[in-house]
Order: sequence, then structure tokens, then C-alpha cells
Amino acid sequence: MRIGCLQFAAQVGQVDHNIDLADSILAKAAPHSLDLLVLPELAFTGYNFKSLHAIAPFLEPTASGTSTVWARDTAHKLNCTVVVGYPETVDVSAKWPTSPEYYNAAVAVSPSGATLANYRKTFLYYTDETWALEGPDSFFHGEFEGLGDVVMGICMDLNPYKFEAAWTDWEFAYHILHVEARLVIVSMAWSTREEEATYVLDPEEPDMATLAYWVARLEPLVRREQEGEIIVVLANRTGVEGDTVYVGTSTVLGIEGGEVRMYGVLGRGVEELLVVDTEKGPLAKLVNEDSPAAEPTEYETSRRGESVENPSSSGLDEREGGGMSSSAGTSVSSEKSASPH
Repeated sequence: MRIGCLQFAAQVGQVDHNIDLADSILAKAAPHSLDLLVLPELAFTGYNFKSLHAIAPFLEPTASGTSTVWARDTAHKLNCTVVVGYPETVDVSAKWPTSPEYYNAAVAVSPSGATLANYRKTFLYYTDETWALEGPDSFFHGEFEGLGDVVMGICMDLNPYKFEAAWTDWEFAYHILHVEARLVIVSMAWSTREEEATYVLDPEEPDMATLAYWVARLEPLVRREQEGEIIVVLANRTGVEGDTVYVGTSTVLGIEGGEVRMYGVLGRGVEELLVVDTEKGPLAKLVNEDSPAAEPTEYETSRRGESVENPSSSGLDEREGGGMSSSAGTSVSSEKSASPH
């Protein structure tokens, strides 16, 4: 499967600029024979809206607004399935009187332009709660033609519910196992509490501590005994919006038999199209060291036999942009046995 993750630095409310930026990155990359293209959460509107009043001018009708039109055009042009995050407003006129409904959503469009899914974010981050409702139908599961059984999530869906549920509830991961999906698509706007001045000093470097956290939140997939690889697409954004610094690090993982294969990963600060082919060998492997479920998990990283530089800190704490808990510390150790900060 050939998968693309379009990572870029959208700006709040600058929809035309953000679309032009995405188009320019795609044009430069000139991808061919993609099966799937995934964009970040709220890809063209930006993410860091502080209120319903602020985001209201940019809300889009269900699977028919600016983002969906772009997805249809791009799916047709590239002959692939396209997933893009957008802020949804629902037409509730048929059940009036009722309250308005707004969701943090992601739409999936087929190469023919058909809407395959319109998923509404289930677990809301604090920023979402200022304007959006929780998706009423839990995490998405369905079949996409040519791609098989698919689960979709959005960013905070990876975390424990409201940061209050037990770490080992692993809600999203257990959903994936329950429906036996082999492809997981997550659009993200994952951030860090680190200061911009220090965090972006090396934009080409992935945030390996954040990547390890994502893997830790998928621990049940790593521990499953059934055969067959599960492909996980984590399409994040980069850049800065106000005081919010995004971690980039978009990646495509393959999980099977206690191993996490990393087919590709972008740096924390690059604007680029990541393209991977899961039929080819992985770029690296993160190997589960089989520690107890509720205790720190060690991962050894190897890139096709080469040592990996020390992973840098992502300043993780209990927010959507990282949620290290005392019951679920996660670390990445390279072949030099380096520990993350």
C-alpha cells in the first residue's frame, strides 16, 4: 500500500493560504500511484480556535464544504482515497427545534468522489470543548474499497478519555482489535508544551519521545498474538499557532508480532509529503521489550542496522500534545542505550 501524509503549518482562519500551501507541497512532490492520502486535523482552517465565535466563520456543512471539495478534486486527480480534517456544522432543520450541532470531523473520499466516511471526533481536547460536541457514534469502523477494514480517529482519540480514564483502558486501541481492522487512520494536531525557540532548533528531527507515546497508546496492538500486520497512519501538522507548538513527526507504522515497523517519519518542523510503500521494508523498527502492561515500556529503535541518535525531549505532559502518566511512562532507547529526557 502506498500511503501519503501531508504535513504542513496551517494558520488559523487562513483557509485559502492553507489550501495553496497544501497544493504547492503536493505539486512539488508529484506523487504517483498513491492508495491513500491523509491530511491533519482541521487541516485548512487551522486548529487553535478559542471559542465557537472564533471558529464560526469557518464551519463547513457535512461532507460538502471547502475541505470536502478539495478532497474530491485531489482524490480524482491522484486516483486515491483522501482523508482530511475539518470543522463540521450539521443541518438540523429536519429535527427542529433542537440545538445546533458542531463537530471536529474528518471526511474520507474515494477516487470516484464518493464519501466513504464522515467521522466525528469522540474524545475532545480542551480546545475542542469550546465549540464542538463529542461524536455520538464512537470511533469509526468501515470498509473502504481497495483498502479493506478501516478505523478512523482524530488526535485526542488516542488518549485516555478526558485524561481521566485509566491508562490501561486503551479505548481506541481496543476498538481497533475488537473490529479487527487492518488499517488505522488518525488525523492529528498534536502539540507540545516545549518552548518554540528550543523545540524547532532541529526541524528535520522527529520527536521520538512523542512517537514513543503514540506507540504506548497502541500497546494492545503490539501485544496481540494474531497474525497479520496492522498499518497505522498518524498524519500530524507542524508549525506554531499563537502559543501552541505542533510536533509534526507524521509517520506510518506497521504493528505485528510484538514489533512496530516504522515505514517512514517526518521531522518535527518540516512541511512535506511523506510517501511510504508498505510492501517494501521498513525504515526502522521499534521493538517491544515486553514489560508489564501498566509499567514503563522500553522500545529499541534500529534503522536498517544503523544506530539512532539520542531522541530529543518533547516536553510531554497531560494534554493532547502528549500525556505521559506515572502509570504509563514510555521511553525510546537507541542502540546506544540512550534514554529520553
